[in-house]
Amino acid sequence: MDFPILGLHHVTATVDDAQADLDFGIDALGLRLVKKTVNFDNHGVYHFYYGDERGTPGTLWTTFPYKGRGVQPGIKGAGQVTVTSFSVPAGSLDKWKTRLRERGFTVIDAPPRFGEESILVKDPSGLVMELVANDRDDRQPWATSVLADDAVRGLHSVTMTVRSPQPTIDFMRDLLGFEIVNEMDGRYRVAVNGDAPGKTIDIAYSPDADPAKNGIGTVHHVAMAITDGDEQLRLRSEIVRRGLQVTPVMDRQYFTSIYFREPGGVLFEVATLKPGFAIDEAVATLGRELKLPPDAEADRVAIEGGLPPVRY
Repeated sequence: MDFPILGLHHVTATVDDAQADLDFGIDALGLRLVKKTVNFDNHGVYHFYYGDERGTPGTLWTTFPYKGRGVQPGIKGAGQVTVTSFSVPAGSLDKWKTRLRERGFTVIDAPPRFGEESILVKDPSGLVMELVANDRDDRQPWATSVLADDAVRGLHSVTMTVRSPQPTIDFMRDLLGFEIVNEMDGRYRVAVNGDAPGKTIDIAYSPDADPAKNGIGTVHHVAMAITDGDEQLRLRSEIVRRGLQVTPVMDRQYFTSIYFREPGGVLFEVATLKPGFAIDEAVATLGRELKLPPDAEADRVAIEGGLPPVRY
């Protein structure tokens, strides 16, 4: 069955301190804060969305800051996204090394992979982030503190770690339309709707990989983009037909979502393109105010009082 997965939509991680996360996403990476809201399943925790000017699907990095909420550090391993990669222009990596090191981060060169150079850096919560240099990304960046010639274009890919790759590959091919576009020892690259940045996922595999444990400093899920709610429902029906576990359609206000796990244990989300982030704020002022889901507005005073104060 053919489903029009368009590429990546967003990646969501559990992080530690809210202000440190904002400083990293906005100041270090130069992303735009496009929405400051709360975890719709836990209104006592922020949900930050970072991306391009409009928060275009495929540019989005999102975080839940859980400092002081009793969440323990997670363990990176099999059944999890272990690296989140952003696309930057070819020739920009030296400038990025300087920028990140000036802000106190340790930066290392990643081993060459599929003809692309990249660097690795850990964010304040210990998440592994990668900047991948390439000349195939024509998306317009959010360029304020970083010059447009060097700025992040959006998500490049994610690396998910599994113990056995074939069940994951078969699942992603048969259900979601991904195909293998490259491979090397210990890794496959799969892509959907072309293989441009923002449309690929790396499947790293090792039969001896330790099991992942969700917690601070780990990726919670990776989301893929689908055109609209009708296609999303069609996909959900097919997942149910196959006897697999999938959530009901969940209204996230800026898109609707379904969640399910692939055979290797990684949590997938499929999210719609619309309505987008400008439904409750003008594009020029995205991310300025705390936005709550409609059913939480009556509790705004209590919710705001329980959240840590942050700048931006």
